[in-house]
Amino acid sequence: MRDIAAAISPRLAKAAVAGVVDGVMVDLSYLLTRDASVKILTPEGEHALELVRHSTAHLLAAAVTNLFPGTQCGIGPATDEGFFYDFVVSRPFVPEDLDAIEKKMRELAQQDLPYDRQLWPREEAMRFFASRGEPLKVQLIEEKTASQDVVSCYTIKDRDTFVDFCTGPHVPSTGKLKAFKLLSTSNAYWKGDARNQPMQRVYGTAFLSDKELQEHLRRLEEAKKRDHRKIGRDQKLFLFHAWAPGATFWLAKGTTLWNTIADYMRGVLFPNGYVEVRTPIVFNKALWETSGHWQHYRENMFLVETEDEQMALKAMNCPGHMLVFGSEMRSYKDLPLRLHEQTPLHRNEASGVLGGLTRVRQFSQDDAHCFVMESQIAEEVEKLLRLVQRVYADFGLTFGVKLSTRPEEFLGEVATWEHAEQSLRQALEAAGQAYTVNAGDGAFYGPKIDFDVTDAIGRKWQCATIQLDYQLPQRFDLKYVGADNTHHRPVVIHRAIFGSFERFLALLIEHYAGAWPLWLSPVQTVVLPISDRHLPHARDVRDQLAAAGLRVELDERLEKIGYKIREAQLQKVPYMLVVGDREVAEGTVSVRARAAGDLGSRPVTQFVTDALEEIARKTLPAQAGGAETPAGQ
Repeated sequence: MRDIAAAISPRLAKAAVAGVVDGVMVDLSYLLTRDASVKILTPEGEHALELVRHSTAHLLAAAVTNLFPGTQCGIGPATDEGFFYDFVVSRPFVPEDLDAIEKKMRELAQQDLPYDRQLWPREEAMRFFASRGEPLKVQLIEEKTASQDVVSCYTIKDRDTFVDFCTGPHVPSTGKLKAFKLLSTSNAYWKGDARNQPMQRVYGTAFLSDKELQEHLRRLEEAKKRDHRKIGRDQKLFLFHAWAPGATFWLAKGTTLWNTIADYMRGVLFPNGYVEVRTPIVFNKALWETSGHWQHYRENMFLVETEDEQMALKAMNCPGHMLVFGSEMRSYKDLPLRLHEQTPLHRNEASGVLGGLTRVRQFSQDDAHCFVMESQIAEEVEKLLRLVQRVYADFGLTFGVKLSTRPEEFLGEVATWEHAEQSLRQALEAAGQAYTVNAGDGAFYGPKIDFDVTDAIGRKWQCATIQLDYQLPQRFDLKYVGADNTHHRPVVIHRAIFGSFERFLALLIEHYAGAWPLWLSPVQTVVLPISDRHLPHARDVRDQLAAAGLRVELDERLEKIGYKIREAQLQKVPYMLVVGDREVAEGTVSVRARAAGDLGSRPVTQFVTDALEEIARKTLPAQAGGAETPAGQ
C-alpha cells in the first residue's frame, strides 16, 4: 500500500496513515496480491481518528511496560472520547506516574518507531506470551484465534520495546502520533467482571491536530465545572451513602426538582391520551420466566426469597404492563392504549461502574407502553416523535435520531420486520425528523429509534427511545377483539423520553451548569432584607410570593446585604428581591436577576405577574440555547 501511495504522489505517501482494500482498513505495509478496490487513508479520511487512537493506546502500553517492568497488558481499544488500556501492575498508578508515562510516550513518538505487523504460528505466540508472564494475552489468543493457525502481533520498533497480540491496523510509525494526552486512571477488572483479575485502567485521548486536542481539553475543563455531582452537592440537591450504594437520597431541593419534571411530563402526556398506572415493585419469578428476563437478565436483577417463593425486584415496567393489558378483554376501539408509569426500578449494576446519577441501581423512568394495532404503528410513532420534539424544545435541548434495523439474531418473520421498519421510516418522514440508519443494531425483538441529546458543551447523551415489540404480546398471549369480531395480537411500543429521571437530571444539571431556568429552579427567588427592621416587610413579600405559587426563601441571617447577594449568586437563584427602607415605605422590592443584574424597583404584585409569565413561557438560560429574558423585560 505504501508503494501505491508513493506511485500516486510523494505528498500522498507522506500523509498516508493506512489503506482501505475492498472496504477493509489495512496497514500501509499490506501487500496487494490481487485486483481490488483501493483507497489511501490520510488524516482527513473517515476512521482515521479511530486508527490514531488505537495506535496511541499501543504507544501508552509501550511506555508503561518500559517504565514498569513486569506489567501485564490487558486490552487497549479506541473509544468515542479517546482510548484506554488496562494493566495488571504491582501498585495503583498515581498522578506522578501519568506524567512520567506521558513523557515516555512523547519520547517514543519523537523517535518515529515503526509499527510492524508480524504473523506468528499460534502455538509460538502463546508460548511467547506465557514465557513473558502474560497469561491474559494467552487467554485472548486462545479465545479469539481458536480456528486459526497464525495470529497477528504488532511490535513497536522490536519485541524488546513493545509487542502485543492485535489484529490492527495501526499507523505506520509513532511519529504520526503528536496530539495526545493522558487524563486519568481508575480501577478495573479483566473483562469487566469483579470476580476476575483486578487491573488499573489508564484513560487518554488523541486527536489528529493539536488544535482539536486543546479544544477537547477545554471542553473537559468546562465539564468539570458542570459536573452534576459537584453542583448537586453545592446546591444540596442529592447525596449518596455507602449503606445504599447506587441509590440516590433526594434532598428537599432535589425532590422539588424531581417532582417538577415528573409533573411536567404528566402535563404533556395526559392531554395526549395517556393514563398513569402503578404496578408492584416485586414480582414472582413466573412473571420474569414468561417475559424471558429470568433466562436472559436474571444476573442483573435483585432477587428476593420469601416463604420458599422466588421473587425479584422489577428492573423494567413492561412485564407488569402486559398484565394490566391482559387483565380484561380489550376491543380494537380501546386502542391505542397508552400506559404511563414512574415507579422505582432496580438493576443490580456492578459496584465498579456506579457513578453519580448517570449509573445507579435504583431509578425511575418516564416509562410508557402503547398497545396498538399493526395499522396504527406509523401514526402512533409519528405522535411520539412530535412529543419528543416538544419536550426537548421546552428544555432547550437539541438531538439527533438513529433508526436501528434488524440485527443478525432476531425473533419473528422477516416480512414483519420489514413492515415495522417501513412504519418507523414513514413516521420519521411524516414528522419531518432527520435521521440516520444504524443498520443491524435493533433489539432482537424489534426495530427502534434512539435519540442522542447534545448538551451545551457538545457532549451526546442517549435519552429517548422508541422500540417496537412483537414478542412480549405473544409471550403473554395478549389479544384484542377486532372489527371482524375475532382475536388479534396487539403490537407494543416501548417508549421513554427522559429515559431515567436520574440520568436526565444529571444531563440538565450539566447542561445548565446549575443555572436553572425559572420554571425548573428549586428556589425561584430569595428575599434579602438589608437589616432586621426590614424583616416584617420581607416576610410579607415572601408570603405573597408563596401564595402565588412561587418557590421562595427568606434570608434572615445577620449578614451584610452584599454577602447575601453573593451567596444567592453562588447558588444561582434566578431572582433576588432586596428590601430596604425605600422598599418598606413604597411597598415594593428591588429586583436583581441572576443574569442581568439590577432591574430596579417594582411593586410586589408586578414582580409576581412577570415571574409567572416567565414560568409559563419556559424561558431558557442563555447558555442553554436561548437568550435569558428577565421577568418583566
